[in-house]
Amino acid sequence: MEWANVISNPLLQNLPFKIELNKWGKILMSPASNNHGRLQYEVGRRINRQKGSGKIIMKCSIKTSDGVKVADVAWASDAFIAKYGYSTPYIKAPEICVEITSPSNSAGEIEEKVQLYLAKGALEVWVVNEKGQTAYYTHEGQVASSAEVLG
Repeated sequence: MEWANVISNPLLQNLPFKIELNKWGKILMSPASNNHGRLQYEVGRRINRQKGSGKIIMKCSIKTSDGVKVADVAWASDAFIAKYGYSTPYIKAPEICVEITSPSNSAGEIEEKVQLYLAKGALEVWVVNEKGQTAYYTHEGQVASSAEVLG
């Protein structure tokens, strides 16, 4: 299945979980809790305060070498938006991509997404756990983590 088919299929709209595609076009679904949604908002708000200009994109689809992955939150600079607009999915990752972990996520799955986003051009990948604690990754690896709880 292609990403355009997923986003245009009325049966796949307004579902209570995140949909991604693997490299063979198979639909992968992850349930999301209300806390997950709260953390998405808090992360987007934090990035917006830090960066000022640019755009926050929730559920940002990115075509990777392992299919279309959907970052829970992304920040795209004005230059990124000027070049790529709001094409779906993006062929290059915005500068910051954020994954908010769920109980169903394995450590290996999250590590793979970090690497996929970095390989597609993200400058930073943030991984936020269910408590709101954040680990920050760049091309140099994990560069920091915060025990601060969001919201």
